[in-house]
Amino acid sequence: MASSRFAPLQRLVISVAVLASFVTFLDGTVVTVALPAISRELGGGITTQQWVVDAYLITLSALILLAGSVSDAYGRVLVMRVGLVAFGVASVAVAAAPDPLILIIARAAQGAAGALLVPSSLALITATMRADVQSRAIGVWTAFTTAAQLVGPLLGGLFVDFLSWRFVFLINVFPIAVTLLLLSRLKLKEHPSGVRVDWFSGALCAIGLGAVVFALIEQPNMGWQSPAIWLPGIVGAALFAWFLVRQQRSSAPLMPLSLFRVRDFAWGNLATLFVYAALSLNGFVVGVYLQQGAGLSATAAGLASLPMTILMILVSSRAGSWAGRFGPRIFMTVGPLIMAVGALMLLLVGEDFDYWWQVLPAMIVLGLGLSLTVAPLTSAILGAIDESRSGIASAVNNAVSRVAGLLVVAMLSTIIGGTLDLAGFHNAAWVTAALLVLGGVVSWIGIRRNPAEDPAPQPVDGAPSPIG
Repeated sequence: MASSRFAPLQRLVISVAVLASFVTFLDGTVVTVALPAISRELGGGITTQQWVVDAYLITLSALILLAGSVSDAYGRVLVMRVGLVAFGVASVAVAAAPDPLILIIARAAQGAAGALLVPSSLALITATMRADVQSRAIGVWTAFTTAAQLVGPLLGGLFVDFLSWRFVFLINVFPIAVTLLLLSRLKLKEHPSGVRVDWFSGALCAIGLGAVVFALIEQPNMGWQSPAIWLPGIVGAALFAWFLVRQQRSSAPLMPLSLFRVRDFAWGNLATLFVYAALSLNGFVVGVYLQQGAGLSATAAGLASLPMTILMILVSSRAGSWAGRFGPRIFMTVGPLIMAVGALMLLLVGEDFDYWWQVLPAMIVLGLGLSLTVAPLTSAILGAIDESRSGIASAVNNAVSRVAGLLVVAMLSTIIGGTLDLAGFHNAAWVTAALLVLGGVVSWIGIRRNPAEDPAPQPVDGAPSPIG
């Protein structure tokens, strides 16, 4: 799984880190093509479909920062072991859910367990490797986790068509077992820091996001005039604002706001917000509409995204090298704009559906743009921060991308006009393109690092970046 240039211990660490994160990222996308089957069996329509996705993203995105502190306080290996076991148990609960409520609760538990895995896996790499070895290891981790997100719909489609949607959530049981076995062989002398974990900030973030998402998802059913909608929305926004204020004043914040004083980090995360919101919207809508609207099987709907996976494999590593040579700014601008063209090409989808002429060209263009964007985006964000803070910088960026997906899926009914018919599909294509254009424009305006400038990462506790 890792290169032969790594020492045996390093290869074991990378294998554990990749597998632990793989199940988290896979479960975030594998569910997309299963949503119509879930809705048919358990009922609830598009609202149930939204909650199946967002219940997972709420706890994953809200707790991933808290999990970084827990990992430091109690030890990475212990936290990862707890996360793996909890994720496996929650996966079985999702697969056995008899109704939408139990399913949604179990999905939230999955997200909470997944939050323990991502920061712990990256922390294992950063704690055991240094310099270019660490960079190569993070590159391997990024490649496999990205592949998990892209191959998820295809695996999900196969399971839905040939077994049951319930088996989709059992895909990760085997890799969890393998990871636990490898983890037992990983003999690391860990010295937990014993730092205070800010559980209260974690609760503010989780409850605040959850309340806002509840209001956004249920608003089409009850209307903004209902106290059951506007009250949770206002309270949730207030709690999340309290979380941000608390981070500004805390001596050990879950999300150090000082990181955002570094220009490339701040603007790179704003670009992440737009780009990953677009990706989440596009993935949800394409996966569901190709089944419910175009009449494709779950497997065929999963195969629709295969061109993006192939292009990511072929182009993304080269794009990372090009970004190192020419700077990330041009790729973070051009990549999202190319993807926006691909999103607009989905407007060709009509009543007389034809995948080869109406969808495949769009997927190819989207895949090309995505391949040019991901590695330079990661490089710009993490390269702007001192290596000693790379772990928390990665966690913040990961949380931003998850929150982007969380909010756009919560707003889905508003975006598509209530029903995911052809008109709703076209509405989603327009919004996806607009978000991607914003991501490209933000990158062009905000990203400044290039080979002609000093690429040294900026400290986050001193003065703002001189290029800011």
